Amino acid sequence: MKLSVSVTNYSWADRLHTRLALLAGFLDGTSVDTLWVPDHLLQADPASGPDEPMLEAYTALGYLAAATSRIRLGTMVTAATFRAPALLIKAVTTLDVLSAGRAWLGIGAGYNGDEARAMGLFLPETGERFARLTELLRLARQMWAGDETPFHGKYLDLEHPVGSPRPVTTPRPPVLIGGTGEQRTLRLVAEYGDACNLFDVPDGGAAIRRQLDVLDRHCIDAGRPPDEIERTVTTALKEGENSEELAERCRALSDLGVQHVVVIARGRPLADTDLDCVAGAADQLAGLAHTPG
Repeated sequence: MKLSVSVTNYSWADRLHTRLALLAGFLDGTSVDTLWVPDHLLQADPASGPDEPMLEAYTALGYLAAATSRIRLGTMVTAATFRAPALLIKAVTTLDVLSAGRAWLGIGAGYNGDEARAMGLFLPETGERFARLTELLRLARQMWAGDETPFHGKYLDLEHPVGSPRPVTTPRPPVLIGGTGEQRTLRLVAEYGDACNLFDVPDGGAAIRRQLDVLDRHCIDAGRPPDEIERTVTTALKEGENSEELAERCRALSDLGVQHVVVIARGRPLADTDLDCVAGAADQLAGLAHTPG
């Protein structure tokens, strides 16, 4: 099982760039698989205030790429309408090239109306968001395949979509589609995704089992083997949780069919004890020993 970290809060008391570089450098030397960042302009965690510090995602990922050499990098997740699709694809391609093949495209339809109104971001009604997300996923496949023929969709119209340089990752950067909608989101995962992202809710695993069953059915309908999709779940660290307890929670999630757990700290920035906990759990799940930092 893979274990990752998502930095959802940047409210450290010391210098932010130093703290972020130290965090990334530490995780780079562990078994943690991916370092994720949110793609928001305002703090979206309901346990925090909207005026808490929030970095622009792809600038932050470029900084993290320079501070690391192994760990994978991505957003959890980008709203499909917040950037011009070709610009977003180019940003992920650039990250992949400059990180030597460590980029994800983390993408979703978007949801945060309050943020969009506050910051003047484009967020159309739900049906249009999913249609635009679908066209973006199609365009990413085309550009990453080196196909420069015109792209004409309902919303996107590109006469010459050049994708140069091509991504380092072959055949292309992996695509994680976030969200739990069973009719639209999970269908898009089956058609275009390499990973889904669900949520660890306290219901004994009922929601995860149901959602993964739905995903399997969508894969069959799409003519795709279900085991091609990496099943990821986001979970929050518990107060005082140690690495053995976190590893045990991950094993329980594995029993539900989860293959990759993404850890967050709710309502606060990650502390050194959190990083030791996650690193220790990742090493246990990988069968390694870990020495706390």
